[in-house]
Amino acid sequence: MLGQKLLPWDYGVRNLFRRPSRSALTLGGLTIVVLLVLVVVGFIRGLEKSLAATGNPNVVLVYALSSGADIENSSIPGRTPALLSASVDGVRRQHGVEYVSPELYLGTRITTAGTTEPGMGLVRGVTTTAPLVRGQVQIVEGAWPQRGEVMVGRLAHSKLSASKEDLAVGQQVTFDGQSWTISGLFNAAGSAFESEIWAPLEELQTVLKRQDLSMVAVSMDSPDGAADVELFCRERIDLELKAVAESSYYAAMQKHYKPVRMLGWVVVALVAGSGIFAGLNTMYGAVVGRIRELATLQALGFRRRAILLTLVQEATLLACAAAIMACLAGLLLVDGTAVRFTMGAFMLSVDSVGIAVACGVAALLGVVGALPPAIKAMRLPVVEAIKSI
Repeated sequence: MLGQKLLPWDYGVRNLFRRPSRSALTLGGLTIVVLLVLVVVGFIRGLEKSLAATGNPNVVLVYALSSGADIENSSIPGRTPALLSASVDGVRRQHGVEYVSPELYLGTRITTAGTTEPGMGLVRGVTTTAPLVRGQVQIVEGAWPQRGEVMVGRLAHSKLSASKEDLAVGQQVTFDGQSWTISGLFNAAGSAFESEIWAPLEELQTVLKRQDLSMVAVSMDSPDGAADVELFCRERIDLELKAVAESSYYAAMQKHYKPVRMLGWVVVALVAGSGIFAGLNTMYGAVVGRIRELATLQALGFRRRAILLTLVQEATLLACAAAIMACLAGLLLVDGTAVRFTMGAFMLSVDSVGIAVACGVAALLGVVGALPPAIKAMRLPVVEAIKSI
């Protein structure tokens, strides 16, 4: 009996094509709203993935105690790597090579061949042991930098607001009064290292007239080795060092950026809310133009809840179509887009979480946007509704 009182499914589908211009405009508006939601969620997910990919639980960072959590302002003695290797057990070794990476890390203004104004970039002075400790780093083009050369991450151009061609192999970059030739390009599995420029440590120290280091990254045999490094730092109070597992360091950075992520979810809610109001406005216009049609359906014996269900069906079909179009546009145009940030640069990520949120918002837009105007139209007496123009 219930099935006989419902309007046919294809009735709602045909109604969408009876008003192609109105349906197309509604579809376009809903697609834009869902795409905006997808972009914001992609920003949040990209930031989280970048920080998560950077931390390695087996790697311990040793830097100055006085610098707090800002490695860029850290300064430790140049003899620290040798002291660590000689004093701490559990440092990973292979073929006689210790996995200890002394590094000099700084933010500086960098000029490329295609830019007139220098951009703020991140430079890391490293030795040949850096890829052993930073296992996610892989050279994808060119070679390891020699004297007068640097190696750039695949997102360094985004951090500098330059083009990829400006940071191609063979091009030159200038910072701290010296020009450097790009010898190679590297990626790092989506981690924060991809927005950096790597230079030979000794030459960078000479250019900067520094003999100290910013930090030492030590790869241990197990995550428990971080306690041994921390004990060494506490015993050598003359060095004023602090040790923290790399995974813990970047987990703390995720907490630091928590307000940004919360703001992103607030933007998602605001965009979804505005989309709901836009859907209400559109559906009000659609329902007002069909009052006589809806009243005629009631006169033919169809119940109000059946007509209401058909209106919700039409709105939900449009919203689902908008979700499909927005997700396709997101995967083709948004996913993998590089974004500048204070920590460097990262890529927007359109993953299963983002798609699920976008589809949920679309379904909400379809149902919530259709209910109020449909309920209002159903409250009109049938005789008055049939006489309306």
